[in-house]
Amino acid sequence: MSLPAPACGAQHFPRTDPAVIMLVVRGDRCLLGHSTRFPNVTMYSTLAGFVEPGESLEEAVRREVAEETGVEVGAVHYHSSQPWPFPSSIMLGFHAEGLSDAITIDPEELRDARWFSIDEMRNHQAHGFALPRADSIARRLIEDWMAQQ
Repeated sequence: MSLPAPACGAQHFPRTDPAVIMLVVRGDRCLLGHSTRFPNVTMYSTLAGFVEPGESLEEAVRREVAEETGVEVGAVHYHSSQPWPFPSSIMLGFHAEGLSDAITIDPEELRDARWFSIDEMRNHQAHGFALPRADSIARRLIEDWMAQQ
C-alpha cells in the first residue's frame, strides 16, 4: 500500500527487508544456535539472517549458515513465511541439508551452536535447554521437522 504525502503528493512505499530463517538438518540431528541477543539464556533456535542485494534466498541460507557456524549446506527447501515487524522484515523459512558436522561459531553472532538429536529436541527441558516461542516461525520449522522423524 502506498501512502500519499499530504503536501507534495509523492507516493511512499514502505520498505520490507527479506530475511531467511532456516533449520539445518543432518540425518536425525538439527543445528541450533544460541544468539548473543537472546534474552532467555537457555534458548537455542534456528539460524537467520538478512538477504543481501543480488543474492538468491538459497544463497542467503548457505551464506548465513556458513558465516555463523562454518557448516556447509546442500539442498535448501522453502517451508513457510512470517511477517516480522522489526525492522520491517519478512521471515522466509527453510529446511536445509547440512553437509558437514564441524561447527566454528562467529562469536559476534552466536554464543554457542550445536547439533541436537531428535531425542534431545523432544525432551529439550530435560536436557537443559529451551526452544523458541510456540508462535514463531523458528518453532514451526522445528516442530514440523520433529513430526516427520
